[in-house]
Amino acid sequence: MDDSSKEVQQEVTDKYSLRGRVFHRLREDILSGKYEKDEELREITIASELGVSRTPVREALRQLELEGLVRIIPNKGAYVTGISAGDIHDIYHIRSYLEGLCARWACEHITQEQLEQLEEIVYLCEFHAKKKHLEQIVELDNKFHEIIYEACNSKMLEHVLRDFHHYVERVRRISLAGENRVENSNKEHMAILEALKQRDGALAEKLAHEHMIQTIDNLKKCGL
Repeated sequence: MDDSSKEVQQEVTDKYSLRGRVFHRLREDILSGKYEKDEELREITIASELGVSRTPVREALRQLELEGLVRIIPNKGAYVTGISAGDIHDIYHIRSYLEGLCARWACEHITQEQLEQLEEIVYLCEFHAKKKHLEQIVELDNKFHEIIYEACNSKMLEHVLRDFHHYVERVRRISLAGENRVENSNKEHMAILEALKQRDGALAEKLAHEHMIQTIDNLKKCGL
């Protein structure tokens, strides 16, 4: 087994380990808004809710602190930091460049099967937009970006973008619920898809970058 295979295996093992499951559950609860900013995360309470000992909870909180979602005050406790409005705008500005780079690299590696999946997503999103099915639209939006992340052929870039994408999921729901945003977003997706089909890296990068900038502008319209 080569080094890259070992790294992937370790990542999968960690995700499904007890500590990994507690970490992902807590991160999801923080990002979904279950816990308010500055709310204390009590180890004993969380351990009881999840049916685990305090050790994996303590380890998960330390990992969340490294991600900036929690701050641990010695001899006092762990408190939610969460994602602020400033963090959200920072994430989208950073993503605007990384998504562009990802799309450029994806032009070199994307498969015909992945292109067909992206095309199907665009058409499905158009259908659900007419029906105003927000949950399906959010799910399809996730899948569209994830396919391009996979196609970029860089596990490091994919990992960073997946985390950023997950951090702003709640905000993306608000953005996509805005007037005409679903329709405009889908048109932007279609343009990116066409650039990928043409293997035009420069254009794909430009369009993916602009897609994030449009999202930032829409967040401002939503008061975020």
